[in-house]
Amino acid sequence: MSLLLRGFLLASLLGLSACVQIPLSSPQVTSPSGSTNHPRFAPPPGVGSQWDAGLGVYVVGGTPHLYYRERTYYRWNAGWSWATNPQGPWLPTDSSGVPPGLHRRYAQ
Repeated sequence: MSLLLRGFLLASLLGLSACVQIPLSSPQVTSPSGSTNHPRFAPPPGVGSQWDAGLGVYVVGGTPHLYYRERTYYRWNAGWSWATNPQGPWLPTDSSGVPPGLHRRYAQ
């Protein structure tokens, strides 16, 4: 009897399964600072924020209309702009340059 077959039989007798269950979605986690984090997207460094699942971005606290996702900040000021840090420099973009949920929030 092969070693592989013996291992399979032993696992079957012990009720072990070779399958691993992986959850389809991870729960949101609350950090010690109280902000809610997304399981895939890291929060912005050095600022308070909270993940908004409907918008698909972090809402940055203390600054109106400032959002963050994947190393990019987005702001609304009668149009969209983006930057790699909250102080800028800010570059203009259209709605195709922002996450879809965020764009829908300000769509006219």
